[in-house]
Amino acid sequence: MSLKDQLTDDMKSAMKAHEKLKLSVIRMVRGAVRQAEIDGKKELGDDDVIAVISKEVKSRRESIEEFKKGNRDDLVKQTEEEISYLLKYLPEQLSEDKVKELVADAVAKTGASTPKDMGKVMGMLMPQVKGRADGKMVNQLVREALNK
Repeated sequence: MSLKDQLTDDMKSAMKAHEKLKLSVIRMVRGAVRQAEIDGKKELGDDDVIAVISKEVKSRRESIEEFKKGNRDDLVKQTEEEISYLLKYLPEQLSEDKVKELVADAVAKTGASTPKDMGKVMGMLMPQVKGRADGKMVNQLVREALNK
């Protein structure tokens, strides 16, 4: 079953169960997928749908930071729930330790030694972690590894 079909099925079950937040999140994702298909003038495959969902998760994580600054605990809680629904459609997320291993491996393979080599390392690393790790965290770990 494709990811788009799974989203449709989950939307129907959320409607039947009267789960308003889950239904809202799934509708939003389906809308974002449809918009990406229209913009790209092509049918999206599972990898492309994962990229759209990852973008939505990233957006919500950034929103949480802003909500915390504004002391809006109600919105923080709601946004965290939305993220939990979205993560179900993404591949299993990599732990920070696993990402550190991948960073060390990429640094060794590329022979990178200074922060100027960051592009080489990120270029090798991102296809391996796409959709499975937060890009911001990967970037930070690569910077730390190259600044040693």
